[in-house]
Amino acid sequence: MATAARGGLVALFKRGWHEIPEVIGSSFMALIGLGLMGTGYTLYVIKDGDNRKHKMDYIVIRHDDPKAARVRKGIDG
Repeated sequence: MATAARGGLVALFKRGWHEIPEVIGSSFMALIGLGLMGTGYTLYVIKDGDNRKHKMDYIVIRHDDPKAARVRKGIDG
C-alpha cells in the first residue's frame, strides 16, 4: 500500500509526474494555452480589435453613439 504524500501540492505534482506524466504534461500545456488565450483576448479588447477597417456587412451607427468617434473612414482616411 502506498504511503500518503506529504508536502502538499508539490508532492502531489511530483507523484503525478512519475505515475501519469502524460496527464500532468498536457495539463501544464493547457494552462499555458489558457494564459496565452487570456493575454490575446486582453490585447484584442484594449486595442479595440472589433473595429475592423474592411467589413463585409454594412453597420449603421448613430451620430450620438460613442463608437462613432472610433469608426475609421475607409481606405483614404
